[in-house]
Amino acid sequence: MKPSMKPETFLLASMLLCTLLGLGYPLDCWVCISPGPFCQGTMQACAPEEDTCMAAIYETHRVGDVLVSSKKGCTTSSDCDPGFLSFNDGPESNVGATTRCCQSNGCNQDPLPAFRRNLTENGLRCPSCFAFLKETCTPTQEALCVGEETRCVTMTGLMHPGIRFAARGCGTEAACHTKPGALVPSGSRLLTIKKTSCRPSSQASGKAE
Repeated sequence: MKPSMKPETFLLASMLLCTLLGLGYPLDCWVCISPGPFCQGTMQACAPEEDTCMAAIYETHRVGDVLVSSKKGCTTSSDCDPGFLSFNDGPESNVGATTRCCQSNGCNQDPLPAFRRNLTENGLRCPSCFAFLKETCTPTQEALCVGEETRCVTMTGLMHPGIRFAARGCGTEAACHTKPGALVPSGSRLLTIKKTSCRPSSQASGKAE
């Protein structure tokens, strides 16, 4: 007759099993950053704290040129802002993104979310400027806010390979949630956001500051 498992051994084994089941398996997401509207990449395991797959399409306007980029990857549900983000520092200088978030393995494979942008002026204005090789810029004009842009945004970061930039203009609420270290594709360039600060719409003024 086989000896029965001791109560304390059984309890320890049960606790270990529950712990392993509670840990579960890491989420797998497609990961890539690419110029153009298509981005496949490879399936990769996310970090334990990353519970969300994201897919985004970006559109950058710079003096008549329109650059489309795409991005997929792992993130957390608190950091994934589904819907639309935009920032503009002038009529021919703006970037927008539409993001989709999901929580199952490989759910961000395709399709990418459709890009949408409302260019209707909403009556708000913000001081605007853009500068290379600097971490600050002095507003010399105003940006006319459009669509959902209800914040005055100041943004600094790096244009790879390490060129500093600074920008001020109108942005959506989602732009204010951009965290330090966020990677934003802009055509063939990859922007690393260093710092973002915002003012509420009630402080947007008719005069550049």
